Amino acid sequence: AFDKTLAKDKSLAVGFFQRGFVHLQLEMYEEALSDYHQAFSHLRQNPFIDYKQLGLRHILYAWEVLYSTAAAQCRLQRWQEARVTLDKAVVWRPEGRTAILDLALERVQDRLFLEPMQVPPGEFFRPRKKEVEQLDSKDFLGKPKVISSIIPNDEYIGFEPLRPQKQGFYEPRADGVR
Repeated sequence: AFDKTLAKDKSLAVGFFQRGFVHLQLEMYEEALSDYHQAFSHLRQNPFIDYKQLGLRHILYAWEVLYSTAAAQCRLQRWQEARVTLDKAVVWRPEGRTAILDLALERVQDRLFLEPMQVPPGEFFRPRKKEVEQLDSKDFLGKPKVISSIIPNDEYIGFEPLRPQKQGFYEPRADGVR
């Protein structure tokens, strides 16, 4: 499902982030590392992306992506790279609250694996109701109607702009049947 989603939107950072988590769970560490790198690059130097507008009640932070990147690097026994990545994550962490990252740096120092971050379980893209309502099919043409002419003996069939009127042609005659 993530592959199909990312094929449709190649810049969906949270899609790469979630697929990276799944790859880690499946012990596909190189693929996970690649997905985390893609997620970070699609953040485009922003500290976070708020996906609430699109219907996912989650904010993807750059430091979380970097933390998960370090988790993938730990699984690949790339301890020095993981340390550098965590140092980079400290810079991206807002307001200097780095307790989680300090603990992670100690774990990497002791060569212990890190558990990657993920979108909270049970969170799905749920578009707003007004956006979904617009997906219902609409009948823009309406029901077909039979239109008949009020002009007696009018045999014209089709559509055309207004015809020029002839004097006396459209006046009803006494012998005309309605």
